[in-house]
Amino acid sequence: MTHKPKAPTAVKMATRTAVILFVFVICFTGLLSGAYLWTLPAIEASAAEEKMKLIDEVLPRSAYDNDLLKDTVQIPASAVLGLDVPSTVFRARKGGKDVALVLEAVAPDGYAGKIRLLVAVNADGALTGVRVTQHKETPGLGDYIEPKKDKNKERPWIAQFNGLSLLTVSERDWKVKKDGGRFDSVAGATVTPRAIIKAVYKAAKYVDENRDRLYATQPGEPT
Repeated sequence: MTHKPKAPTAVKMATRTAVILFVFVICFTGLLSGAYLWTLPAIEASAAEEKMKLIDEVLPRSAYDNDLLKDTVQIPASAVLGLDVPSTVFRARKGGKDVALVLEAVAPDGYAGKIRLLVAVNADGALTGVRVTQHKETPGLGDYIEPKKDKNKERPWIAQFNGLSLLTVSERDWKVKKDGGRFDSVAGATVTPRAIIKAVYKAAKYVDENRDRLYATQPGEPT
């Protein structure tokens, strides 16, 4: 008498399916991890290049000879800088001497919300450059805060800060001319420049009050 093979039970079928799916997931995850590790150097290099492009706009590479992306210090969230999360400060040096600090700042009171800035301050406290890295100001009306969109190509609005410091400009002068200060503004658009001027002043003051700590070599770093 011939016995027919028993059909696999539902439990066995479910177990077999689960095993197949598990093996597939493991293999797929391994492939994804391998692809990520393979492309990681290119991703990191691209991110570093983008950072340097921004930094180049506020501080020329000829001003320093160290690796700016490696000579950094982390600072905590700061109400003065308008930062609600920790941030990185880049430290420029030449021949081992302090040259400048490049840091982020946020103007929280722009016309359409936050305006993110990159600010470079020389070791003597003078600003070498300011750039807006992100904003939501009204297109057309707020274009002048970006050099590429500013109609005044010879002297963009944002270039007004270059060379200024807390020593050369009194606190009461860090305002638009309409408010009794020294900075130009665009007719009908004073909210945006007010916010940026205030944020740049606070950034310069933050550096002035924390200069030694920001430049100090951290434990474990080469001297």
